[in-house]
This record gives sequence, structure tokens and C-alpha cells, in this order.
Amino acid sequence: MVDQQRSNESERAILVGVVQGQLDEHIIDEHLDEMELLADTAGAKVVGRVTQRLNKINPAYFVGKGKAEQIINQAKELGVSLVIFDEDLSPAQTKNFQALSEDVKIDVKVIDRSALILDIFQKHAKTKEAKTQVELAHLQYLLPRLTRMWTHLERQMGGIGTRAGAGETQIEVDRRLIGIRIAKLKKELVKIEKERDTQSRRRKDQFRVALVGYTNAGKSTLMNAITGADVYIRDQLFATLDTTIRSTVIGGEQEILLSDTVGFIRKLPHHLIASFKSTLQEVLEADLILLVLDASSPQVIEHLDTINEVLTDLGADKNASLIVLNKIDIIDEDGRIAYLKRNFPDGILISAKNHLRIDNLLESIKNIIDQGFTTADVHFSFNQAKEITEAQNGVTVLEREYDENGVHLKIRGPVKRINQILNLV
Repeated sequence: MVDQQRSNESERAILVGVVQGQLDEHIIDEHLDEMELLADTAGAKVVGRVTQRLNKINPAYFVGKGKAEQIINQAKELGVSLVIFDEDLSPAQTKNFQALSEDVKIDVKVIDRSALILDIFQKHAKTKEAKTQVELAHLQYLLPRLTRMWTHLERQMGGIGTRAGAGETQIEVDRRLIGIRIAKLKKELVKIEKERDTQSRRRKDQFRVALVGYTNAGKSTLMNAITGADVYIRDQLFATLDTTIRSTVIGGEQEILLSDTVGFIRKLPHHLIASFKSTLQEVLEADLILLVLDASSPQVIEHLDTINEVLTDLGADKNASLIVLNKIDIIDEDGRIAYLKRNFPDGILISAKNHLRIDNLLESIKNIIDQGFTTADVHFSFNQAKEITEAQNGVTVLEREYDENGVHLKIRGPVKRINQILNLV
């Protein structure tokens, strides 16, 4: 019974931030505020913070040795079992902190930002694709940090080629087992990507809009507001990991495909971006990207910088985009709206939750679609039945007239689709 009570209690945690370079203590406090949200999402309760100004990173502990000892002693005093750094730690630094905790006889885990985010992704992965992506990222993160923790994989994989050879250490066996598992996961993701490519080809003639934004900016709420769909929503970081795609009609005539992708965050682990590339393919192939920002956040400009960095990493920074400033319903500062309009002159201010100004956003989307549309006149003979049918897919037929030689169509649609149809004539 006692063990069950303990398992239901949140792990107590200390956050560690470092002030260096152009950063100041105010910015680090904002970063640690975000870390606290991440820790809460992971199920930990933050009971303390530690910061240190550094001119140079200590290769042994990241922070200075004295500060490292202070962190471990503070963890002991506060009954903390988890120390979370807002920076990536090297395997050696993690190991050295483990030795410090053993010296003062406490059981405390020292992890970094990437490990925390990976833990959250593991908790929230629901579909086979998300689980595969997260496991791959997790194993790639753990590979250089092995400490005899993966021997159970031998039971999972079993058979020939998994037993230790002559002179092979346990660490080498663990490393080899993880390598085998990583290779298998990569093959599974290749299959998933092929399935996605097939689905994507079926949708190539439709105008595709992707919602992209900082996690918890309200993307899923916006999707529900535009499409009337019932997409899962929770006021939590990374509430959903899987891409959701919905078809909807705007302006009474224009059908679009709207996709909601995994949220971004500052310093998103590289392995996660690489593993989730198949999921984020919808962003790469989008005709228009809606950059959804939390208008009420003090870090809104930094959030946009983070989004743009990830889009550049993905190769999607050249796609057409609109900035959408969500959550204006919770802004109560007099000068905040003016600040937003000054810093985001082309931004569209909305409240997805209260359906405020959604019409303005839809009108902007329709205007962009219209810019990429054209009208064409085509003529087919009666023996081109297949071509006539094909020419009416993915476009709006404005006029249809028959004469003794065949059928004349006046069609309107995306330039790309119209050019395909013109090649049929």
C-alpha cells in the first residue's frame, strides 16, 4: 500500500539553468518557467531552482564543481529525486553527477532537457508510428550513455547473433543490441514513409494547409474551429504527437486539407526532429503554413524564432506562410494588442477557443489560394471520355458547352493542376 502511495506521488525535482553569452537572468528565468511546464507534463513537481553565470562550460559537471556539489546537497535537503538541466549534458557529465550523489548517499537522477522531452514523448505516443519514432529517438539518445541498462533487449530479440562473443564486454553487448533495434526501427519507419507517400499522392490536387506552432499554442483548438472536427485538446505541452488531417470547405466553394502537426519547442532534441520527419512531411508538402503563436505569451517573438529554426532544419522555410496570433481572449493588458500589431504587422489576431475573427483568417487563406489559381479554357473531342473525366477532377468547372466536335470546359483551379490538365488536351 505504501509503495502504491509513493508511485502516485510526483517526483520532486530541481531545475538548473546557466547564464552565459548574450543571455541574462531574466531570460533564464523564462526558460526555466518553460522547463517547469515540461516537468509538470512529465509528472514531476519542481521544488527548487539553481542558476549559475558561466564564462566557460565545465567539461566535468557543465557547471563549476562547487555548484555541482551544492546542487546535490540541496537535492538531499529537499528530498529531491530528480535534477533537470536546461542544457544537454554529456555522458561524462551525467556520470560525474551520479558519482557525487553516491558520495553523499542519495538516490538522485540527473537528466538534461532532451531526456525530459523524450520522456514526455514516450508517455504521449499513442499510434504505432509515434511509438516507433519516439523509441528510435530515445535509443539514439541513450546509445552513448549506456550503463548496463539494456540487457533485457536480449530476451526481446533473442536467437543467433545476440550472445556475447569471446572477450566481448557487457557494455559492448548492450551497444550491439541497441544497434540492432535501431536498424529495425529505421526499417519500420521507411515502410511508414512509403505509406504516407501513397496517401500524399492521392491528395496532391488539393490545397494543403499545415498548422505549425509552439506546443500548446492552440493548434488543435484552431483546427476544431475551422473544420468543426473533434480533435483531442488538453492544456498541456505535447498533448498530441500524431498528425491529424481534416478536409473542410472555406468561402462556400474552396476545399482544403488542414493538417495539425506535433508542436515545436525551444531546443527540440535533434533525434526527435529526425525521427519525426515522416510525420512532419505534411509541413514540407503544404501549399500554405499557418504559424500559430500564443499571443498572450511574453516569449511570443522567441517562439516564432524557434518555429522558423525548425522549419529551416526541415527545409520548409520557403513555403508560403501566415502568422496567426491566437488566444487574444486572455489578453487584458492595454498595450498588448498594439505591441502585437507593431511586431507582427501582417499577423492575424484570433481566438480559436471563442471563434473570434476566424472569418478574417479564412478570408486570408482564400486570398492566398486565389493568388495561386488560374482559369483556363479546354476542348476535348467526344472520343476523349477518359480525359474529359480527368479534366474535371481537382478543379471548379465554371462553364460546360457541347458542340458537334466535342465539349468545351472553362475550369478554375491551382496553377499546378491546370497545367496538368492542359497537357491532356
